[in-house]
Amino acid sequence: MRRYGKHTDEEDVRVRPGKGSRPRTSIRPKHEDAVPGMVLTVDRGRLTCLVEGRTVTAMKARELGRKGVVVGDRVAIVGDLTGAKDTLARIVRVEKRASVLRRTADDDDPYERVVVANADQLAIVTALADPEPRPRLIDRCLVAAFDAGLDPLLVLTKSDLAPAAPLLETYEPLGVPFVVTNRDELADGAAADRVRERLTGRTTAFVGHSGVGKTTLVNALVPDRHRATGDVNAVTGRGRHTTTSALALPLPGAEGWVIDTPGVRSFGLHHVDPSRVIGAFPDLEPGTAGCPRACSHDEPDCALDQWVADGHADPARLYSLRRLLASRERHEGD
Repeated sequence: MRRYGKHTDEEDVRVRPGKGSRPRTSIRPKHEDAVPGMVLTVDRGRLTCLVEGRTVTAMKARELGRKGVVVGDRVAIVGDLTGAKDTLARIVRVEKRASVLRRTADDDDPYERVVVANADQLAIVTALADPEPRPRLIDRCLVAAFDAGLDPLLVLTKSDLAPAAPLLETYEPLGVPFVVTNRDELADGAAADRVRERLTGRTTAFVGHSGVGKTTLVNALVPDRHRATGDVNAVTGRGRHTTTSALALPLPGAEGWVIDTPGVRSFGLHHVDPSRVIGAFPDLEPGTAGCPRACSHDEPDCALDQWVADGHADPARLYSLRRLLASRERHEGD
């Protein structure tokens, strides 16, 4: 018998269960049947993945929470893996990354943006003219490569418009490998052949600001997967952004991957720890043992000056290191 008023107790109260009333658990499914895949591109929450030789559209599973998934990630996928139209699989796990290339929008922006994962080489593409080279941007890309543990590669385009020697002289002390191309060689395939030699067996991310010919070069390397290219504005010298999202492409005829990334106008380095950059200078790194704590390596008490004076390293190498570290503190247009 139902009672009312002061005679009621908790047994007389009916509670309608809410939608979130299921008990929560920290136990997550193991997804032992998940299939390995690689993320090729990301577009508005949908990820195109390579799974067992075919492309599959997937979304991030809820249990991943806020964990980001980026191009180059090795992932575990469940669900419909046929790749048929209108099917959707789920990414349930992101495997440990071998490397992460990051940048920030500006130097005072603490929010890191992961550009690509699991690359082992960074191809920094710059034109020798039209648009003019931006050495500070090159320096910043080199710092990001060293910080991420990637091998840098300079790819200089449009050598038919300006000589490459003056720019290469700046980077010679760093020992960074390079390839110089011109527009005629892009047309006949010779440029792509020379660049391909540097890419075989590697996963290479291509970066560069708009208009330098980066995507045109990628199209020459992977001719069956053309992407839109744009013309350089003759007034501003700036190229129109033609690549809007990163895209991983298998390198034909070779064991390797090319990752085309959107053109950048800035490469913030807020996230970079100078101590990781020095690791790319094995001839200088031992000399930092005598440096004061938190040394910027460009101050009166820096032990690297004596290290170089004692003949352990070339002075040009120390100059290059300091130039790269200084690029973290000044705008790319300076």
